[in-house]
Amino acid sequence: MASPAPESTTPVTTRKRRDLTRFGVAVLGLLLLNFLGGLFFFRLDLTEEKRYTMAGATKQLLENLKQPVTVTVYLEGDFPPAFRRLQQSVRETLNEMQVYGGANLHYVFVDPSAAGTEKARNEYYTTLLKKGLRPTNLGANENGKRVEKIIFPWATVAAGGKEQQVLLLRGNQAAPSDVRLNQSIEGLEYELASAIRKLNPGQRKRIGVLEGHGELSNQEAGDLIGSLQQFYDVFRVNLNQARPQDLKTLSAIIVAKPATAYSEPEKFKLDQFITQGGNALFFVDAMRVNLDSANRGGMLSFPLQLGLEDMLFKYGVRVNPDLLLDLNSGVIPLVTGSLGDKPKVEPMPWQFYPLINNFSQHPVTRNLDAVYTKFVSSIDTVKAVGIRKTPLLFTSRYSRVLPAPVPVNLNDARLEPNPKLYTAQFKPVGYLLEGQFRSLFANRAEPGTTRFQPATSPQARPAKVLVISDGDFVRNDVDPKTGRPFRLGFDRLANTEFANRELVLNAVDYMLDESGLIAVRGKQITLRPLDKLRAIAERRQWQLLNLAAPLVLLGLFGLVRAWRRKRRYASF
Repeated sequence: MASPAPESTTPVTTRKRRDLTRFGVAVLGLLLLNFLGGLFFFRLDLTEEKRYTMAGATKQLLENLKQPVTVTVYLEGDFPPAFRRLQQSVRETLNEMQVYGGANLHYVFVDPSAAGTEKARNEYYTTLLKKGLRPTNLGANENGKRVEKIIFPWATVAAGGKEQQVLLLRGNQAAPSDVRLNQSIEGLEYELASAIRKLNPGQRKRIGVLEGHGELSNQEAGDLIGSLQQFYDVFRVNLNQARPQDLKTLSAIIVAKPATAYSEPEKFKLDQFITQGGNALFFVDAMRVNLDSANRGGMLSFPLQLGLEDMLFKYGVRVNPDLLLDLNSGVIPLVTGSLGDKPKVEPMPWQFYPLINNFSQHPVTRNLDAVYTKFVSSIDTVKAVGIRKTPLLFTSRYSRVLPAPVPVNLNDARLEPNPKLYTAQFKPVGYLLEGQFRSLFANRAEPGTTRFQPATSPQARPAKVLVISDGDFVRNDVDPKTGRPFRLGFDRLANTEFANRELVLNAVDYMLDESGLIAVRGKQITLRPLDKLRAIAERRQWQLLNLAAPLVLLGLFGLVRAWRRKRRYASF
């Protein structure tokens, strides 16, 4: 009766051997997969916007780092959920960058409020302020309550003994807080990669700022010139004295608020520079305005003839002889009464100073804050074969166009504007032109000579031209006490800094950055907000569902597994 026992153990032994074989094959497969994963690097981004995918220009920059780079982020601490999203996005972006930067990229998060005593905390705050890191008081709505938090939304990028500050909280200040945070997250990769690129040693390109026709002085354009000098070599250039070979060493030319006309020989040099691949930024006025006369009883503004009109027309745009008024405007100081024996001065809205807050989705202007303009004119496009024209800046929905001659009187700021007159909408005041420009002097003789210019020059190259119809766009105010320039875009009356400086630097980067890093600014992350009212109303049932559903699923899984085991092994 005992002889059948060995035969009954045979199926158990076979099954055990089979299970061990499967286990061994699975382990070997995992080891092989791990080995192959170490040889061939890849990452999968399953998000719709590819938010975790680095751009090719960023990868190339990080893989070619020649020196260690340290990123210090001042966003550590306990934040409300809205701010934690920005904090987490910065961490995720740096994690992704570290994959490609390797041992040359390090980052650390610092809590500026972590000091043990209030004195030590204030001293640390003072240290950050001296570096130019300004705190931000950003609010958010959570569960129907207003939450505010003072944070330092900054990072510093250090390499080779140099340091670059990076503002992490950007975007349009007029937008809701959640939209502005989302805009900041969209720009994280560019802001961090741009700072790393600027600290990376490389050949500095040369930029010429024109002079000789009443353009902005070094003091009036001091902040712009100083900002450009951090990354480029900047020179003053007089077209009347410059030789063509001198201009060929420049990568870009800036025309900043000229007051007198350019001669034909000067225009020829500028035209040849652009048609042969040189980039140019024009900040020009179409109308002549004298504020001193406007303050003494008014004046008539007439067109300002700069001699550049036919050249810009040839390139594809026409700066119209008019002035734009906008209900969304800046302010001017006016005497509105007296306090004792002293005049009472108050800031009053001045429709001739439009605040531009409408931009195209181009990388130069995407997620940009408002910019400040003064006596700006409308711009139309004309036919120019092979030229791509992109409008960058627009006035608001409530604008008004006054053709020349235009009466300008500062006392008009005391009057209430009539909204019925502001029917012009979204008038473009800035254009980016790209392509192969045809020379104004094609099939003509060079001015002052008999040398005939061909229809197409053998040295023709594609170029980029920016045209903004406001010469004051790049003018900074000057501190009357110290004589030092304020930051470009800073309005002392409103105590607000506008994004003029950022727009110009973006435009220069777009023109001169051959790596294409500026295109990263076009990254878009879709904001998918919850229905706040519905979330509050259904909060309890969703909480119960989140608590009960995992327990129910776990219980069902246990019952099904017990039933299967009982059925499988009942015969044993």
